[in-house]
Amino acid sequence: MKKTPFVTKEKLEEIIRQYPTPFHLYDEKGIRENAARVKEAFSWNPGFIEYFAVKATPTPALIRILKEYGCGTDCSSMTELMLSEAMGFSGDKIMFSSNVTPAEEYVKANELGAVINLDDITHIDFLEETLGFIPKKISCRFNPGGMFQLSNGIMDNPGDAKYGMTEEQIFEAFRTLKAKGAEEFGIHAFLASNTVTNEYYPKLAGVLFELAVRLQKETGAHITFINLSGGVGIPYRPEQEGNDILAIGEGVRKVYEEILVPAGMGDVRLCTEMGRYMMGPYGCLVTTAMHEKHIYKEYIGVDACAANLMRPAMYGAYHHITVMGKENEPCDHMYDVTGSLCENNDKFAIDRMLPKIDKGDLLVIHDTGAHGFSMGYNYNGRLWSAEILLKEDGSFELIRRAETPKDYFATLDITPEYKKMFE
Repeated sequence: MKKTPFVTKEKLEEIIRQYPTPFHLYDEKGIRENAARVKEAFSWNPGFIEYFAVKATPTPALIRILKEYGCGTDCSSMTELMLSEAMGFSGDKIMFSSNVTPAEEYVKANELGAVINLDDITHIDFLEETLGFIPKKISCRFNPGGMFQLSNGIMDNPGDAKYGMTEEQIFEAFRTLKAKGAEEFGIHAFLASNTVTNEYYPKLAGVLFELAVRLQKETGAHITFINLSGGVGIPYRPEQEGNDILAIGEGVRKVYEEILVPAGMGDVRLCTEMGRYMMGPYGCLVTTAMHEKHIYKEYIGVDACAANLMRPAMYGAYHHITVMGKENEPCDHMYDVTGSLCENNDKFAIDRMLPKIDKGDLLVIHDTGAHGFSMGYNYNGRLWSAEILLKEDGSFELIRRAETPKDYFATLDITPEYKKMFE
């Protein structure tokens, strides 16, 4: 499958006349169409909510689009809760799934009426001590341990993850929470990351639905929702075939009717937290080729760096690159595409076959709509880039300005004469 940018070279040149590279660009049309498909895929389940993972793209202008399609927010920190509150989310439109959680974050989540998803059995006492009570609606995160494998070979290792409770613990947790006044229960689990297969959610659903039936029968807890979390991935590589969310929704429906309905649990609502799937393909990092270097390898230096997109440097993640205007030229040059950080892993691509790149060429780095801007940082004093929304009508809007040196130095407690340098 050929990966094609959602923006033309001509449109980028128009944007760059007003906002210099690097910047993250988002596709409103794609976001809306995808959100509508997700809503349709699970429309058979009354009360279904997609809790968008704020950590993936904490940008209000984008989250507001998802809100129009009934999405809530999945939060894991105080600032994510505050951001959700500022956008008008409250009650069961917020799922608070945190680990190693400070007391004040539980207080804020409770203040907003958010659904609190406990990561560990020891958090029950901590939550009760913090709030003075146990909320009537509560969720627990499950970790089955061992290895999790799908038929196409995709595998992950929940047993090595820091998240969730064992099966024995979650049974004990439900009994304890029920005794302490909880009335509505939920289950949450995340067993594999970025799965590009329609099989993952139905298989995970089977695990959680069977657990839910046993939990309700053995503990008497009233389970009202089950959270399939994230893990539905996107095709970062051109040769990968993307997920079919309608087929995934149908697969989950079949398992739901096979397991929950016969157990008298046909009123359980489902939740998802698909940050990557909801936003990933609908963002890109736009950067300009600045330098070329010819030593033991061929290098192209661009004005973006790992501070703008950490994934390739952090764990070798692949992001496709399009050289704008040269889409139909042969990929007969091998490059490392690098940024400016004083770290040798600051590379967007290694030994990548691309068309000949000239200084001034615009490069689009695909699939940065989730875990792109949000994972930025300030190493080497590099500043966070702008975020721009390409609107459905072809216009564009600055939705987050680029950071300035004044922003970078704002938290320093420095003497007045130095402050003048940054005003």
